Amino acid sequence: MSHTPRVLLLLLGLFLAMVASLEAGRRLGRRQLATVGMEAGAGLGPLEGAIFGLLGLLVAFTFSGAASRFDVRRQLIVQEANAIGTAYLRVDVLPAASQPALRADFRDYLDARLRGYHALPDLTRAHVEFARAAVLQASLWRQAVAATQGGDSGTSRLFLPALNEMFDVGTAREVAVATHVPAVILGMLTLLALFCSFLAGSATAKSPKVGLIQSVAFPLIFVVTLYVILDLEYPSVGLIRLDSVYQVLFDVRRSMD
Repeated sequence: MSHTPRVLLLLLGLFLAMVASLEAGRRLGRRQLATVGMEAGAGLGPLEGAIFGLLGLLVAFTFSGAASRFDVRRQLIVQEANAIGTAYLRVDVLPAASQPALRADFRDYLDARLRGYHALPDLTRAHVEFARAAVLQASLWRQAVAATQGGDSGTSRLFLPALNEMFDVGTAREVAVATHVPAVILGMLTLLALFCSFLAGSATAKSPKVGLIQSVAFPLIFVVTLYVILDLEYPSVGLIRLDSVYQVLFDVRRSMD
Protein backbone atom coordinates (compact mmCIF):
# COMPACT_ATOMS: atom_id res chain seq x y z
CA MET A 1 0.00 0.00 0.00
CA SER A 2 1.32 3.42 -0.90
CA HIS A 3 2.35 5.69 1.96
CA THR A 4 0.28 8.63 0.71
CA PRO A 5 -3.15 6.91 0.92
CA ARG A 6 -2.15 5.47 4.30
CA VAL A 7 -1.30 8.92 5.68
CA LEU A 8 -4.50 10.39 4.26
CA LEU A 9 -6.56 7.62 5.85
CA LEU A 10 -4.91 8.23 9.22
CA LEU A 11 -5.54 11.97 8.95
CA LEU A 12 -9.15 11.35 7.96
CA GLY A 13 -9.52 9.11 11.01
CA LEU A 14 -8.06 11.85 13.20
CA PHE A 15 -10.41 14.42 11.68
CA LEU A 16 -13.45 12.24 12.39
CA ALA A 17 -12.21 11.53 15.92
CA MET A 18 -11.80 15.27 16.57
CA VAL A 19 -15.30 15.98 15.26
CA ALA A 20 -16.63 13.21 17.51
CA SER A 21 -14.71 14.64 20.51
CA LEU A 22 -16.10 18.08 19.77
CA GLU A 23 -19.63 16.72 19.66
CA ALA A 24 -19.07 14.75 22.87
CA GLY A 25 -17.86 17.91 24.63
CA ARG A 26 -20.89 19.84 23.39
CA ARG A 27 -23.31 17.19 24.66
CA LEU A 28 -21.61 16.95 28.02
CA GLY A 29 -21.63 20.74 28.30
CA ARG A 30 -25.36 20.89 27.57
CA ARG A 31 -25.99 18.17 30.12
CA GLN A 32 -24.14 20.23 32.73
CA LEU A 33 -26.12 23.31 31.73
CA ALA A 34 -29.32 21.40 32.29
CA THR A 35 -28.27 20.23 35.75
CA VAL A 36 -26.09 23.08 37.07
CA GLY A 37 -27.34 26.02 35.06
CA MET A 38 -25.39 28.91 33.53
CA GLU A 39 -22.64 28.51 36.12
CA ALA A 40 -21.51 25.31 34.41
CA GLY A 41 -17.93 25.63 33.23
CA ALA A 42 -17.30 28.83 35.20
CA GLY A 43 -13.62 29.38 35.85
CA LEU A 44 -12.46 27.01 33.12
CA GLY A 45 -11.40 29.82 30.78
CA PRO A 46 -7.81 30.09 32.02
CA LEU A 47 -7.43 26.29 31.91
CA GLU A 48 -8.75 26.11 28.36
CA GLY A 49 -6.48 28.96 27.30
CA ALA A 50 -3.45 27.20 28.79
CA ILE A 51 -4.24 23.90 27.07
CA PHE A 52 -4.90 25.53 23.69
CA GLY A 53 -1.72 27.56 24.14
CA LEU A 54 0.23 24.35 24.80
CA LEU A 55 -1.21 22.81 21.63
CA GLY A 56 -0.28 25.88 19.60
CA LEU A 57 3.24 25.90 21.02
CA LEU A 58 3.72 22.21 20.27
CA VAL A 59 2.43 22.64 16.72
CA ALA A 60 4.72 25.63 16.19
CA PHE A 61 7.83 23.78 17.39
CA THR A 62 6.94 20.66 15.40
CA PHE A 63 6.35 22.70 12.24
CA SER A 64 9.59 24.63 12.76
CA GLY A 65 11.55 21.40 13.24
CA ALA A 66 10.05 19.81 10.13
CA ALA A 67 10.82 22.90 8.03
CA SER A 68 14.39 22.99 9.39
CA ARG A 69 14.98 19.31 8.56
CA PHE A 70 13.54 19.85 5.08
CA ASP A 71 15.96 22.70 4.50
CA VAL A 72 18.90 20.59 5.74
CA ARG A 73 17.97 17.78 3.33
CA ARG A 74 17.81 20.27 0.46
CA GLN A 75 21.22 21.71 1.32
CA LEU A 76 22.78 18.24 1.64
CA ILE A 77 21.61 17.31 -1.86
CA VAL A 78 23.49 20.31 -3.26
CA GLN A 79 26.52 19.54 -1.09
CA GLU A 80 26.61 15.92 -2.26
CA ALA A 81 26.32 16.97 -5.89
CA ASN A 82 29.21 19.40 -5.45
CA ALA A 83 31.32 16.84 -3.58
CA ILE A 84 30.76 14.12 -6.19
CA GLY A 85 31.43 16.53 -9.05
CA THR A 86 34.64 17.78 -7.44
CA ALA A 87 35.95 14.28 -6.66
CA TYR A 88 35.11 13.09 -10.17
CA LEU A 89 36.98 16.01 -11.76
CA ARG A 90 40.04 15.31 -9.63
CA VAL A 91 40.34 11.84 -11.12
CA ASP A 92 42.21 13.71 -13.85
CA VAL A 93 45.23 14.13 -11.55
CA LEU A 94 45.64 10.34 -11.12
CA PRO A 95 47.75 8.11 -13.37
CA ALA A 96 46.01 7.55 -16.70
CA ALA A 97 45.93 3.76 -16.26
CA SER A 98 43.77 3.97 -13.11
CA GLN A 99 41.29 6.52 -14.39
CA PRO A 100 38.85 4.38 -16.48
CA ALA A 101 38.01 1.95 -13.66
CA LEU A 102 37.60 4.80 -11.18
CA ARG A 103 35.32 6.74 -13.51
CA ALA A 104 33.17 3.65 -14.08
CA ASP A 105 32.81 3.12 -10.33
CA PHE A 106 31.96 6.81 -9.86
CA ARG A 107 29.10 6.46 -12.36
CA ASP A 108 27.85 3.25 -10.74
CA TYR A 109 28.11 4.82 -7.28
CA LEU A 110 26.03 7.84 -8.23
CA ASP A 111 23.51 5.65 -10.06
CA ALA A 112 23.06 3.53 -6.92
CA ARG A 113 22.62 6.63 -4.77
CA LEU A 114 20.02 8.06 -7.14
CA ARG A 115 18.11 4.77 -7.29
CA GLY A 116 18.14 4.58 -3.50
CA TYR A 117 16.59 8.01 -3.01
CA HIS A 118 14.17 7.44 -5.88
CA ALA A 119 12.97 4.26 -4.11
CA LEU A 120 11.92 6.18 -1.00
CA PRO A 121 9.69 5.78 0.95
CA ASP A 122 10.23 2.06 0.18
CA LEU A 123 12.98 1.57 2.77
CA THR A 124 13.70 -2.02 1.73
CA ARG A 125 14.55 -1.08 -1.86
CA ALA A 126 16.39 2.05 -0.72
CA HIS A 127 18.60 0.08 1.69
CA VAL A 128 19.49 -2.38 -1.08
CA GLU A 129 20.70 0.47 -3.28
CA PHE A 130 22.53 2.18 -0.41
CA ALA A 131 24.27 -1.12 0.39
CA ARG A 132 25.34 -1.36 -3.25
CA ALA A 133 26.66 2.20 -3.05
CA ALA A 134 28.61 1.28 0.10
CA VAL A 135 30.31 -1.57 -1.75
CA LEU A 136 31.24 0.79 -4.57
CA GLN A 137 32.43 3.32 -2.01
CA ALA A 138 34.90 0.78 -0.61
CA SER A 139 36.04 -0.06 -4.13
CA LEU A 140 36.57 3.61 -4.97
CA TRP A 141 38.67 4.13 -1.86
CA ARG A 142 40.85 1.08 -2.50
CA GLN A 143 41.48 2.15 -6.07
CA ALA A 144 42.20 5.72 -5.03
CA VAL A 145 44.73 4.65 -2.41
CA ALA A 146 46.40 2.29 -4.87
CA ALA A 147 46.56 4.98 -7.55
CA THR A 148 48.16 7.56 -5.25
CA GLN A 149 50.70 5.29 -3.57
CA GLY A 150 54.26 5.80 -4.70
CA GLY A 151 53.34 8.88 -6.69
CA ASP A 152 53.35 12.60 -6.07
CA SER A 153 52.20 13.36 -2.51
CA GLY A 154 50.35 16.40 -3.84
CA THR A 155 48.12 14.09 -5.86
CA SER A 156 46.98 12.19 -2.79
CA ARG A 157 46.42 15.43 -0.86
CA LEU A 158 44.27 16.70 -3.71
CA PHE A 159 42.19 13.62 -4.49
CA LEU A 160 41.76 11.62 -1.26
CA PRO A 161 40.25 14.48 0.83
CA ALA A 162 37.76 15.20 -1.99
CA LEU A 163 36.78 11.52 -2.06
CA ASN A 164 36.46 11.44 1.72
CA GLU A 165 34.26 14.56 1.65
CA MET A 166 32.01 12.85 -0.90
CA PHE A 167 31.56 9.86 1.40
CA ASP A 168 30.96 12.04 4.48
CA VAL A 169 28.23 14.09 2.79
CA GLY A 170 26.60 10.88 1.54
CA THR A 171 26.47 9.53 5.10
CA ALA A 172 25.06 12.83 6.37
CA ARG A 173 22.32 12.65 3.74
CA GLU A 174 21.32 9.13 4.73
CA VAL A 175 21.09 10.21 8.37
CA ALA A 176 19.04 13.28 7.42
CA VAL A 177 16.62 11.16 5.40
CA ALA A 178 16.07 8.87 8.40
CA THR A 179 15.65 11.71 10.92
CA HIS A 180 12.05 12.74 11.62
CA VAL A 181 9.88 14.17 14.37
CA PRO A 182 9.74 11.63 17.23
CA ALA A 183 6.59 9.50 17.33
CA VAL A 184 5.96 10.52 20.94
CA ILE A 185 5.55 14.15 19.85
CA LEU A 186 3.04 13.18 17.18
CA GLY A 187 1.22 11.15 19.83
CA MET A 188 1.13 14.16 22.16
CA LEU A 189 -0.18 16.33 19.32
CA THR A 190 -2.95 13.84 18.62
CA LEU A 191 -4.04 13.52 22.24
CA LEU A 192 -3.93 17.28 22.81
CA ALA A 193 -5.92 17.88 19.62
CA LEU A 194 -8.61 15.45 20.74
CA PHE A 195 -8.77 17.01 24.20
CA CYS A 196 -8.88 20.53 22.75
CA SER A 197 -11.71 19.45 20.45
CA PHE A 198 -13.59 18.23 23.53
CA LEU A 199 -13.01 21.57 25.26
CA ALA A 200 -14.04 23.49 22.14
CA GLY A 201 -17.26 21.50 21.97
CA SER A 202 -17.96 22.16 25.64
CA ALA A 203 -17.46 25.89 25.06
CA THR A 204 -20.19 25.89 22.39
CA ALA A 205 -22.73 24.16 24.63
CA LYS A 206 -24.46 27.45 25.43
CA SER A 207 -25.16 28.14 21.77
CA PRO A 208 -28.70 26.97 20.87
CA LYS A 209 -27.60 25.98 17.38
CA VAL A 210 -24.12 25.11 16.12
CA GLY A 211 -23.39 25.44 12.41
CA LEU A 212 -21.31 23.16 10.22
CA ILE A 213 -18.36 25.56 10.16
CA GLN A 214 -18.21 25.65 13.95
CA SER A 215 -18.24 21.86 14.01
CA VAL A 216 -15.45 21.20 11.52
CA ALA A 217 -13.29 24.35 11.42
CA PHE A 218 -10.91 23.47 14.24
CA PRO A 219 -10.49 19.77 13.29
CA LEU A 220 -10.02 20.65 9.62
CA ILE A 221 -7.41 23.35 10.27
CA PHE A 222 -5.48 21.12 12.63
CA VAL A 223 -5.50 18.11 10.28
CA VAL A 224 -4.36 20.24 7.31
CA THR A 225 -1.55 21.69 9.45
CA LEU A 226 -0.49 18.20 10.53
CA TYR A 227 -0.51 17.07 6.89
CA VAL A 228 1.84 19.91 5.94
CA ILE A 229 4.17 18.95 8.81
CA LEU A 230 4.24 15.31 7.66
CA ASP A 231 4.73 16.44 4.07
CA LEU A 232 7.81 18.40 5.13
CA GLU A 233 9.09 15.42 7.11
CA TYR A 234 8.65 13.00 4.19
CA PRO A 235 9.27 15.08 1.04
CA SER A 236 9.42 11.99 -1.19
CA VAL A 237 5.80 11.05 -0.37
CA GLY A 238 3.36 13.95 -0.67
CA LEU A 239 2.93 17.29 -2.40
CA ILE A 240 6.14 18.88 -1.09
CA ARG A 241 9.02 17.28 -2.97
CA LEU A 242 12.70 17.73 -3.65
CA ASP A 243 12.58 16.82 -7.33
CA SER A 244 13.80 20.21 -8.52
CA VAL A 245 16.78 20.05 -6.14
CA TYR A 246 17.61 16.50 -7.25
CA GLN A 247 18.19 17.94 -10.72
CA VAL A 248 21.69 19.00 -9.65
CA LEU A 249 22.59 15.35 -9.02
CA PHE A 250 21.20 14.33 -12.41
CA ASP A 251 23.24 17.11 -13.99
CA VAL A 252 26.38 15.73 -12.36
CA ARG A 253 25.53 12.27 -13.61
CA ARG A 254 25.06 13.52 -17.17
CA SER A 255 28.42 15.28 -17.01
CA MET A 256 30.04 11.88 -16.37
CA ASP A 257 28.92 10.41 -19.71
